Amino acid sequence: MAITPISEPSSSSTTAGAAPWHARHAVWQLGFRPFYLLAALFAAVSIPLWLASYAGLLPGGLHLGLGWHMHEMVFGFALAVVVGFLYTAGRNWTGLPTPHGARLMALVALWLAGRIAMLCSPGLVAALVEWLFLPLAAWPLYQVLRRSGNTRNLFLVGLLALLALANGLFHAAVLGALPLSLFVPVQAAIFIIVLIESVIGARVIPMFTRNGAPGSTPVASPKRALVAVACMAAAAIAWLAGAPAWLTAPLALAASGVSLANLLAWQPQRTLRVPLLWILHLSYAWIGVGFALLALASLGLLPASAAFHALTVGSMAGLIIGMMTRTTLGHTGRPLTGGRAEAAMYWLIQLGALARLLAAVGPAALAMPLLLIAGACWSLAFGLFACVYAPYLWRVRVDGREG
Repeated sequence: MAITPISEPSSSSTTAGAAPWHARHAVWQLGFRPFYLLAALFAAVSIPLWLASYAGLLPGGLHLGLGWHMHEMVFGFALAVVVGFLYTAGRNWTGLPTPHGARLMALVALWLAGRIAMLCSPGLVAALVEWLFLPLAAWPLYQVLRRSGNTRNLFLVGLLALLALANGLFHAAVLGALPLSLFVPVQAAIFIIVLIESVIGARVIPMFTRNGAPGSTPVASPKRALVAVACMAAAAIAWLAGAPAWLTAPLALAASGVSLANLLAWQPQRTLRVPLLWILHLSYAWIGVGFALLALASLGLLPASAAFHALTVGSMAGLIIGMMTRTTLGHTGRPLTGGRAEAAMYWLIQLGALARLLAAVGPAALAMPLLLIAGACWSLAFGLFACVYAPYLWRVRVDGREG
């Protein structure tokens, strides 16, 4: 399951051809630009909406229940970032253009339509509109990988297909066509995204560390990375299948142990002065924490929400904001250095993850205050990203190259 890492910026170029002027705008030249910006704005707004609904502060008419919250954080927010990242990485891996111009505009419009449908008209309309995004977004990635002969990265398209299946199961359960708890497809999607994080992280984090942390000698072990992925997949399947604790707990602990062993070999202690690096290491560490908590949850010692919020807020959001900042800087021709704004974003995400974990395992009287703290940290982090990075994403590269 090897994967060619994304480069620090891309050297290939795309041509806008005879596309109209609005499709030739810088924001439509590569997938990370619109998807990162819209995902950050959506993340900053959606959590306050959910918390307001949870506290009973919103009028009726908007569909902001727990199902909406779970679905939109995974299939709305996270997948927008995944698609934007893979379009950018796919062009680096293959030298071929991924969707840009009018084609990228259409995909972004479909993603937006899905968010509006889920908010205002859930049911069959939302299922039809919202589900289409992922298959239509995955197809161009499949095409460039096949055309270039880059078959070793085709497994990513397979994982996107599994995510589309999970999304379909979610909608089928909402419509009453399938007697399935909404937690099952959402948790399955979380596991799949964690697998993507683990595979890509095992390739790029050691490379980034070697290039950006003076004196570091991180060791990347493809064999250990593969074992980590296998253990995670086995633990995920056991959890989703409702396997007994004597099977699920050891598998989850093995996944935790191997992932943390990977991390230690990458020398995280060498990155403490480099925000663009320590955020990746610390967020990857949450994968190990999440699977350890999953083992405890399978034994009935902790609520499952503790494990899944460690995987989503700690790991997923942390790696997302770390890679969003890094790839935006690199692919807009800017130095790969993080300042106070980046450090603030990263600390906010980590503090939010800790608060959300404590809300799940702490005293019930503190749950709501901790949820508010976690939500505020989350929204401030992604709101800050949107404010600081919107000009980078909206304007042409500072080095004059395309992308």
